[in-house]
Amino acid sequence: MDRRPLLILLFLLFLCATATAQPNQANKTAPAKEVASKGKAAADPEAERILRERRAQAQSLLISLAADAGTYNDQKLRARTLARIADVLWDADPERARTLFRRAWDAAESADQEGQRKMQEDIKQQQAKTGNSAIQGPPNIRGEVLRLAARRDRALGEELLAKLKIEKDREATEAADRSRSNPSDTPEGLSQRLSLARQLLATDVERALQFADPALGSITMEGIDFLSYLREKDAAAADRRYLAMLAIAANLLQSDANTVSLLSSYLFTPHVFVMFNGGGASTMSTSRGGAPVEVTPELRLAFFRMAAGILLRPQAPPGEDQTSSGLQGKYLMIKRLLPLFEQYAPRDMTDAMRAEMDALGTTVPEDMRQRDDDTVREGIRPPLSGEDREKRLLDLIDRAKTSDERDGLYLQLAEMFAQNSEMRARDYVAKIENSELRNQARPFIDATMTIRALDKKDVDRVLELIRTAELTHLQKAWALAAVGKLLAKSNHEKSLTVIEEAAAEARRIEGSDPDRPRALMAVANALLLSERGKCWDATYDAVKAANSAEGFTGEDGVVRIGLQTKSMSSLHSSSAQDFDVSGIFGELAKEDYNRTVELARGFEREAPRASAVIAIARAVLEDKKK
Repeated sequence: MDRRPLLILLFLLFLCATATAQPNQANKTAPAKEVASKGKAAADPEAERILRERRAQAQSLLISLAADAGTYNDQKLRARTLARIADVLWDADPERARTLFRRAWDAAESADQEGQRKMQEDIKQQQAKTGNSAIQGPPNIRGEVLRLAARRDRALGEELLAKLKIEKDREATEAADRSRSNPSDTPEGLSQRLSLARQLLATDVERALQFADPALGSITMEGIDFLSYLREKDAAAADRRYLAMLAIAANLLQSDANTVSLLSSYLFTPHVFVMFNGGGASTMSTSRGGAPVEVTPELRLAFFRMAAGILLRPQAPPGEDQTSSGLQGKYLMIKRLLPLFEQYAPRDMTDAMRAEMDALGTTVPEDMRQRDDDTVREGIRPPLSGEDREKRLLDLIDRAKTSDERDGLYLQLAEMFAQNSEMRARDYVAKIENSELRNQARPFIDATMTIRALDKKDVDRVLELIRTAELTHLQKAWALAAVGKLLAKSNHEKSLTVIEEAAAEARRIEGSDPDRPRALMAVANALLLSERGKCWDATYDAVKAANSAEGFTGEDGVVRIGLQTKSMSSLHSSSAQDFDVSGIFGELAKEDYNRTVELARGFEREAPRASAVIAIARAVLEDKKK
C-alpha cells in the first residue's frame, strides 16, 4: 500500500497545527507583559496616593503642634517651635507660615529679655563668689527667628528687622557707648543686621549690603568679620568700606589698642581677633582661620598710619586711663603688631613704635615684658613649639615667688598638654600644691583630653581615658557611643560591645537627671549606624528616661566643661548633636513613619515632643522636594 498520500496529509495537518499554535503563544505572552505594565502603572498611583496622604498628615501634625505651641509658657520654646514649624510649612502654606513667623518673633522678644536678665544675675553671683566669671551667653532667639524668616521671604525679614527699631541716631549712641566699654561688643541692633547680612552673602551680595551698611558706620568685631567675608565675594566693595572704617577710627577719641587690633584682622588675620585688657589678660575670638589678604600698598599704608596715630597717643595719667586696653594691654598689642610694622610700614613709623614699646616697658612687670604666648603671636608669627612653651613656663615656675603663682603655671602646662591629648597633662596637675585646686583641675583636664582625643578620632586614647580618667557618667557614655560609631564599619563586633558599655554608663545616671536621656539618645544614635534594628528599642528607652527628667529639652546637644578659680576662668564646649532628638527622629521617620509618630507621642513634655514632631514632618516634606 502506498503510504505517501497519508504521510503528506499528516505533514500538512502538522503545519496547520504549528501555524495555529504560534498565534496562541503570542496571545498568551502579550497579556503577561500588559499585566506587568498595568501592575507597575497601578503601583505608582498607589504609592503617590500614600505619599500625598503622608505629606498631608505631616502638615496636619505641624498645624496641630503650632496650636499647642501658642499655649507654651516657655517663651524661648514657643518662639523656636513656631519659627521652625513656619520654616517647614513654607512651601506648602506660605501665608500660614508668615503668621507663625510673626508670632514667633513676639515670643522671641520676651525670651531674649529674660535671657539677658538671667545672664546678668549669673555674672553677679559668680563675681561675688570668685571675683571673675565664665558664663555661657544666652541664645539669640530673635536672631534665630530672623534668619529663618529672611531666608524664606526678604520682605518679611525687613519687617522683623524693623521691629528692632534700629534708627541711625540710636546706632550712633550705642556705638559710642560700646567704644567707651568693650570694642568687641556689638550693640544688639547692629549684631542682628550683620548676622542677617552674613547669611545673605552666600546668595545675594547686593541685598546683604543693604542690610549691613547701616551697621558698618562704627567699628565692631562683627562688622570687620563681615567685611572679611564680603571680600571673598566683592573685594572692591569690602576695601572701600574698610577704608572708611580706618578714617572713623583715626578721628575717634575712644579708639585704643584694641581698636587697632580689630582693624588689623581684616588685612593680616581674617576672622581671628585678639584683645588685651588693662591687666594684660587676653581673649581670642575666631569664626574660622584665614591667610593675610592681598591689598594695594595704599590701603595697607592707610592702616599703619591709623594704627600709629592711635598707639602713639599720650598715655593717660595713672587712675585716669579709660581705654579698654589700659597700659599693659597697649604694651602687649604693640609687641604683637610690631613685626607687621617692621615688614610693611615706613622705617620712621616703625622706629617710633619700637621706642613707644620700650618706654611702656619700663612701667610693666617683668613677666609682661617676657610674655610671648600664642595670643601675642597668633596669625603674625609662628606659634611656639610645645617644647619651647613648656620651657618658658618652667622657667617662670623657677622664678615664681608664691605657691599660688606656681600652681597657676602648672595648670597652664597641664592645659597645654591636655589640648594635645597628652597624658603628661596629668603629671603637671599632680604638682599643684593647693589640694582644692588640684581636685578641681583633674576632672577638667581629663575631660579636655577626652574631647581632643575624640576630635582626632584616636580610639585607643579615648578608651584608655575612659578606663583611667575622672569622667562623669555622661562624658563616658558620650565618648563610648562616639567610639562605637567610629568602629561601626571597621570592627562591627567591638562597636556593639562599646555601645553596650555606653548604655550601661547611661543607666548609672540618676533617673531624674536630664543627662540620662541625653546619654541614651547618644546610644540610640550610635546603634542607628552600627545595628539599626536595635535602634528602635534604644530610642524608646531614651523617651522613657526623658519623661522622668524635667530638664531635658531634646536640643541641648553640647558637652561643656569648665574650671573657675581666683586667677582664671576657662569654659570649653564640644558639639554633641547625638544628644538631640531631631536627628534620630528624622532618620527613623524615613524608615517607618507611623511608628516614629507614635514614638514621638510618647514624650510627655512639650520641648522634646515638639522637636521630634518637627523632625518627622521635615523628613517627610523635604523628601518630597528631593
